[in-house]
Amino acid sequence: MPALLVLIAILAPVETGGSVPQAQAAFNDGWKKGRSTGFPIPRFVSLKSRTAHMRVGPSLDHPTSYVYSARGLPLEIIEEYGNWRRVRDQQGASGWMFAALLSGNRTAVVGPWIKETVPLRIAPASDGRPVAQLQAEVKLDIVRCDGRWCRAQLQNRRLAGFVRQADLWGVYPGETIE
Repeated sequence: MPALLVLIAILAPVETGGSVPQAQAAFNDGWKKGRSTGFPIPRFVSLKSRTAHMRVGPSLDHPTSYVYSARGLPLEIIEEYGNWRRVRDQQGASGWMFAALLSGNRTAVVGPWIKETVPLRIAPASDGRPVAQLQAEVKLDIVRCDGRWCRAQLQNRRLAGFVRQADLWGVYPGETIE
């Protein structure tokens, strides 16, 4: 499992969500609108906080189900309720997080379903020279995606290149990010 710890309860701090241009573009493609922000549902965001509590329900009165300690982890918002967002992680765990713990910065992980390494390539093509081999669940910052390939950089490293979009969790199939 990535950086999941279990059960602790504490106070949480205020929102961002997703970037308005990306959110609006997705909404125009017929996605459901979030009842609190008007941004599309579902949408990907990332964990802004160093530590974040996923709760069973949308308030501090609900118990913590997981504690995440992985800044930059991609999460999928699947519902909104006031300042709370129901999110899902790459393992399929879902629960509620205070919106202030989330960022519109786009990140991804190499798909947890990947059994072999995935090449980080110098060019967006299958014959592009590999600069690294990435294992499942390696965290990446997304620079841009064209619907087939994503320009990405390893978090906390100066290594960047292109990864097939289909090998990532944190971007939708065919989604473009600029």
